[in-house]
Amino acid sequence: MSRNFYILAATLVFFALVSAGMSLAPSSFQPGLPANGSLWRTVAMFLLLFGLLSALIGVMSHLFEQVDRRSEEARQAARRKRRGEKN
Repeated sequence: MSRNFYILAATLVFFALVSAGMSLAPSSFQPGLPANGSLWRTVAMFLLLFGLLSALIGVMSHLFEQVDRRSEEARQAARRKRRGEKN
């Protein structure tokens, strides 16, 4: 599950970099596109923000998956140990 968030974060950051690059390009290279540099910078900032948020969600979900997996392993090990002592 966290891999999907990492891929989403990488995609959003890539498009943020493209948008930031578009704000540096002169308007003659952008026929039919918004030529306002502040609009491109705003879009880049929001894409970067959403990319960072997606990466944070990916990290947190990975940590919770790891904790869940380790607690399950500890529970099974304790169960095996209790059964071994009873026999």
